[in-house]
Amino acid sequence: MQVFYGILIPFLGTAFGAACVFFMRKSLSDTVQRSLTGFAAGVMVAASIWSLLIPAIEQSSYMGKWEFVPAAVGFWIGILFLLFLDHIIPHLHQKSDHAEGPKSRLQRSTMMVLAVTLHNIPEGMAVGVVYAGYLTGNADITAAGALALSIGIAIQNFPEGAIISLPLRAEGMKKSKAFAGGVLSGIVEPIGALLTILAASYIVPALPYLLSFAAGAMLYVVVEELIPEMSEGEHSNIGTVFFAIGFSIMMILDVALG
Repeated sequence: MQVFYGILIPFLGTAFGAACVFFMRKSLSDTVQRSLTGFAAGVMVAASIWSLLIPAIEQSSYMGKWEFVPAAVGFWIGILFLLFLDHIIPHLHQKSDHAEGPKSRLQRSTMMVLAVTLHNIPEGMAVGVVYAGYLTGNADITAAGALALSIGIAIQNFPEGAIISLPLRAEGMKKSKAFAGGVLSGIVEPIGALLTILAASYIVPALPYLLSFAAGAMLYVVVEELIPEMSEGEHSNIGTVFFAIGFSIMMILDVALG
């Protein structure tokens, strides 16, 4: 049950964030949206470093001075995997009028949901990989450390849920449908985590590669989408400040609980 709750926590973060559509009348202001996006980016960067890349390197210590190889290889595979998905899945970023990926007749709202869903794929895999390592008795991964990652991702998923449901409402969607869109964007997280855990026995030998793969995929999302979104428009430092807050919180969670 501990693992079940662990993989469900990030999804609940998205769902609770999406529920903001029932309590907030207007879409988020630019300042609030920048703050939330910066916060999410900070959490993801810290999680990538402390929960994924550092453990990947530590688990390859038997390779001596070449211990960086699995982390570097997995990281690049993660980057290229998200780049590939970016090119084959039609999606629309916030405040953009031009869809990315192949030409599609999908509705604008659907492509907005797909854009957020792309973020959540590596997040779900990250949680699944860490719990798979814990279940197979990896000494470097504790239950508390895995829980810290789940909580950290749930914290950054809360604003992501709001950031998707409120714009959907602003597009003219009913509140219930906007909420469903926000929730559906996060459903890939527990599914991805569960599939990863089910394949745990096959994953263990490649765990350092998979940990760094998830880190690479998450950092791709941060650099390709979140940082540009928190920086666009009139200059403001609010996104940077909240990036630092998110980074600090995730770092503290990982070190204190891990």
